Amino acid sequence: MRNLAYAFGGPAGKGRIRTEIDDFIVDEQLGFEPTGEGEHVFVQIEKRGENSDRVAQRLARYADVPKVAVGYAGMKDRNARTTQWFSVQLPGREAPDWRGVESETVRVLTFCRHNRKLKKGALTGNRFRITVRGLTACHETLLQRLKLAAEQGVPNYFGPQRFGRDGRNVCKAIALFQGRRVRDRHQRGLYLSAARSYLFNLVLSERVALGSWNRALAGDAMMLNGTQRYFKTDVVTEEVQKRVEIGDIHPTAALWGTGDPDVSGAALALEIGIAERHDVLCRGLEEQGVEISRRSLRLPLSDFRWDFPQEDCLLLAFFLPAGGYATAVLRELIDLD
Repeated sequence: MRNLAYAFGGPAGKGRIRTEIDDFIVDEQLGFEPTGEGEHVFVQIEKRGENSDRVAQRLARYADVPKVAVGYAGMKDRNARTTQWFSVQLPGREAPDWRGVESETVRVLTFCRHNRKLKKGALTGNRFRITVRGLTACHETLLQRLKLAAEQGVPNYFGPQRFGRDGRNVCKAIALFQGRRVRDRHQRGLYLSAARSYLFNLVLSERVALGSWNRALAGDAMMLNGTQRYFKTDVVTEEVQKRVEIGDIHPTAALWGTGDPDVSGAALALEIGIAERHDVLCRGLEEQGVEISRRSLRLPLSDFRWDFPQEDCLLLAFFLPAGGYATAVLRELIDLD
C-alpha cells in the first residue's frame, strides 16, 4: 500500500501496532437480532490470536457437523482480540454445551437460535479499538490528520491482508489466468478477489492523486451511504456535490468483471485507462465469469475518537461499515512499517 496516493499528505510519523494482542480489538456488529428460533444456532465468540476459519472448523468438529454447516460474516484479524458471530446448523437437534469448545484463546460469550445461516457480508460493520505504541510524530501534524479523517473519511483502499503474504495472491491470479489449474475453490476465490481489489486500489489511488476521491466526476456512479445501492450522474449538479460533501453519497469505482460498469465520461475514461494497462487481470476476471460490481471510494468514520494516554502512545476508537479496513485509516496517520 506504500505506493498508493495519500489523501492528507502522508503519515505524520511512525508507530507500532499489535505489540500486544489487546492493542488491536475488533467487535463485530451484526445489525440485526437473531429470532430466537430456527435450525441455526448463532454463537458469539471472543477469540485471541485465532484465525476465523480455524474457529469455524473447531465448532464444526465439536458439533459433529460438516464445515459447510458453519457460517460467519467475515474474516477477523488473527493477531488481535476479536468478537464475532458464527452460525451452526443443527436441524432437529439440541445444541451441545458450547463451553466445551472454549480454550485459552476462545471464549463463548452468548448463543441463540436463528432461522437462517449467517452468510458472508451479513454485518453492519466493526468497532475498532487500536493502540499505537512507540509513537514518534509531530503532534500538531498528527492532530491535523486526525481531524481531516474525522471530517472527510479516508480513501477506501483494500488492506494488505486482502493480497496475501507479500501481495502474492495477485501473482497467483495472473498464473491462474495464464492457465495454471487451481482446484481449491476457496483459494481460487482469494486470487480472484485479490485481482479485483488490486485494480480497484489503482483507480482509487489515481483519483486521490487527482483530488476526486471525495467529489463527483461527470459520469460517476454515486453510492448511497450505508448501502450498496448506487445511481449514475451524467451531469454533476450542485445538489450532487452538496450530497457528496455531507457524506450522503460517495463516488465509486469498479470491482472488475463482466457487465456494464455503469459509468461514463471522465469517470469511465479513468477506469478504462487503468484496465488497458492491466489487460491480463481484466481479461482474466471476465473469462472467469466474475460479474462487475462497484465499491465506494470513500470510507466514512463513525464515532471516531482519539487519545494520548502517554506521550508515545495513541489510542484510536472508531466504527467502520462492512468491507472497510482499519489499515486504510491507519496509513493516513502513521507509518507502521
